[in-house]
Amino acid sequence: MGEIHPIGKARKLKCPICGKPSEAKVRPFCSPRCKQVDLGRWLGETYRIPSEEVPDEGELDALVARLEKGEE
Repeated sequence: MGEIHPIGKARKLKCPICGKPSEAKVRPFCSPRCKQVDLGRWLGETYRIPSEEVPDEGELDALVARLEKGEE
């Protein structure tokens, strides 16, 4: 489990992008830049949420076609 902190003492979180201490204005990040890097990773689909769903045949065919054309 985690450490027990005395009352009134907030523990300093680390930025999930670079590991520096987080800043209140852009929490949990340390800077607007790290916040934008994280957003870019979500938009670029670097981060993915696992799913048990199986794509249908049409989706698989479309994906294979794009990969064969070198689009991804």
